[in-house]
Amino acid sequence: MRTVYVNGDYLPEDEAKISVFDRGFLFADAVYEVTSVLDGKLIDFAGHMARLSRSLSELDMPAPVSDEEMLDIHRTLVTENGIEEGMIYLQVTRGAADRDFLFPDAETRPNLVLFTQKKSLVDSPLAARGQKVVSADDLRWRRSDIKTTQLLYASWAKSQAHAKGADDVWLVRDGLVTEGSSNNAYIVTTDGTIVTRQLSSDILSGITRQAVLQCARELQIKVEERPFTPDEVKAAREAFSTSASSFVCPVIEIDGVAIGEGEPGPVARRLREIYIEKSRAAAM
Repeated sequence: MRTVYVNGDYLPEDEAKISVFDRGFLFADAVYEVTSVLDGKLIDFAGHMARLSRSLSELDMPAPVSDEEMLDIHRTLVTENGIEEGMIYLQVTRGAADRDFLFPDAETRPNLVLFTQKKSLVDSPLAARGQKVVSADDLRWRRSDIKTTQLLYASWAKSQAHAKGADDVWLVRDGLVTEGSSNNAYIVTTDGTIVTRQLSSDILSGITRQAVLQCARELQIKVEERPFTPDEVKAAREAFSTSASSFVCPVIEIDGVAIGEGEPGPVARRLREIYIEKSRAAAM
């Protein structure tokens, strides 16, 4: 049984409790982060804390603890749960108050919950064979840059993709790919350029995205940050996605059309290798 963290206490998971009046439960009035663990150490922790701080600030939500305290909580959960490889999920809600669309007064105490999940991140069967994706309309709210728990549409769209035999969905707005259900999206053009949508309120500023683009530049691979169409994906040499839970994961098909040779491409494979190598070296 896992040990989880709830508002200052480390508890067995079956003893953890949150009020039914919690605004995360009632309104998805909450933000979250997911930090990967390799060799019992945290990957890109500082980046996740910086993004958490931004998400909280955008929603006028106070930070429940300092970054130093958050680091201690993460490390304690890694130790208590024996996590060598996997993820730590954290969620901050605005707190519990009588149900009202208006934000409660500033004295409402935010709730903080963290838990772990063991997962094989390096030896990923999906990364080895490559993902098949389908496209779907991006009908999410227009502040995808804030990492909130409002994930119902993304969850629904991904489930619909699975029902069609695909692994994931790439979302499309105004004829242009925004991102995946829980990841950033990329193509590699026929001249070897990596293309991914520029940062805006339409996509999440991925921590893994930032690190992988830096890896690409160190390899002297040209990077263009601009939107691209589903047709460009079909005509690309290769494609891939990035996220904290899958690192760099090749995409080999979209809407039934093979991308490139229909197998993981060399750029995605190399970026995955380098990202894992650099992440292990910098883990804390």
